[in-house]
Amino acid sequence: MSELISMRAADASLALAEGTVSSVELTQAHLDRIEATESHIGAFLARSSNALEAARDSDDRRAAGEKLSPLAGIPIAIKDVLCTSDMVTTAGSRILEGWVPPYDATVVSKLLTAGMVALGKTNMDEFAMGSSTERSGYHPTHNPWDLTRAPGGSGGGSAAAVAAKQAPVAIGSDTGGSIRQPASFTGTVGVKPTYGGVSRYGVIALASSLDQVGPVSRTVMDSAMVHDVIAGHDPHDSTSIPTPWTSMTEAALKGSRAESLAGVRVGVVKELLGEGIAPGVRQRFDEALELLSAQGAEVVEVSVPHCEYAVAAYYLILPAEASSNLAKFDSVRFGMRVTPEGTPTVEDVMSATRDAGFGDEVKRRIILGTYALSAGYYDAYYGSAQKIRTLIQRDFAQSFEKVDVLLSPSTPTTAFPLGEKMEDPLAMWAGDVTTIPANLAGIPGMSLPMGLSPEDGLPVGLQLMAPAYQDARLYEVGAVCERLFEERDGHLVSERVPEVI
Repeated sequence: MSELISMRAADASLALAEGTVSSVELTQAHLDRIEATESHIGAFLARSSNALEAARDSDDRRAAGEKLSPLAGIPIAIKDVLCTSDMVTTAGSRILEGWVPPYDATVVSKLLTAGMVALGKTNMDEFAMGSSTERSGYHPTHNPWDLTRAPGGSGGGSAAAVAAKQAPVAIGSDTGGSIRQPASFTGTVGVKPTYGGVSRYGVIALASSLDQVGPVSRTVMDSAMVHDVIAGHDPHDSTSIPTPWTSMTEAALKGSRAESLAGVRVGVVKELLGEGIAPGVRQRFDEALELLSAQGAEVVEVSVPHCEYAVAAYYLILPAEASSNLAKFDSVRFGMRVTPEGTPTVEDVMSATRDAGFGDEVKRRIILGTYALSAGYYDAYYGSAQKIRTLIQRDFAQSFEKVDVLLSPSTPTTAFPLGEKMEDPLAMWAGDVTTIPANLAGIPGMSLPMGLSPEDGLPVGLQLMAPAYQDARLYEVGAVCERLFEERDGHLVSERVPEVI
């Protein structure tokens, strides 16, 4: 089992094509791994009852000579924010406990059409509101590197599942860093595509103008292969971009074979290297810059001045949009219903249901968002935040006139202890300072591990950002970085995760 669960998705794809391993064997190995480790990790909220059947179907089709996609037969974990017609979809909330959607999200449909095998739904902060997966309505997820530490959030379940080898790849969603921050904390690769590059149809919305679905894996190539499956225009999603996308797999392959970084202009965002960056994170980041420079990259400092206001703007825009999106949970149409004693009105039932079904963080953000959108305050708060957003977009556009990619640490610190920030929401929010700007700008971002912090031996993430529509550039440069780090250390960071049992 150890060999099968340690395989990179790209390598497993070749093994399946060559017939040296079957999808049933691969899927069973991961199901066994989940069974053996889940009590320690808590990465899943639901497990598929159809996984082995889907794997068997993939093997049968391959044996019959059918031409299959590169990822056919590869297991995948899916964040519980995506609708699945054969498994519950709760978005980590008790208000949707037991709900099975009548349809699949477009991303899920694409994965299944490609022949991938869904293992289950991964844990998350309730409605993606959180940065540690401790805000799940069900249970926290533990970081495989240190079970006393948070795996990040909101997509800590997907990142932890991949890091713990419960799944070779996973799907996450990123509103302000919910793919990239968990990737940084768990030593995995996480990508937030260009806004509109991947369909949001069937994704339970948090903030509709910020949400984006993307891959989580242990290598840049594996993320690229998944990205190619899920990208593309969807007429069901009004924000979906009707443009063809360059192959991310080919870009990653090109980067992995590149002899150097000669000619690549790398910008370091000085506003994302200020107070709050842990010494160990800064050390590994500086070492990464030296390594890239030694390989021919032109490293220059750039300014994105309005990043200073990004967190403040984000935490006005997100709650405002969330309060609107969550208004649908009214106890009338679907989901939980709590009926008070006596002869309650619809309003009484609605209030009691929301009180019982929503957690503290969700309530906090709904109240904040409703206030920001209220009469007399809209222009002062939400409107002003949108103006900041426009300025940040302009800042990034100007920066990309000078450089090919922008770099920063993915997170200011390594994974923090579970419970440390639960009573201090502002401290939790401040941890998103490096990831939020990419969401506000709508540009693609990637986190990949660049080593372990000398302070605590935990993974440190390097964030790459590229211009909108240039997602392939992330994979090309990211693959070079990954190879350089592997050559320097003699291994990938993901290969050093401690055994959890």
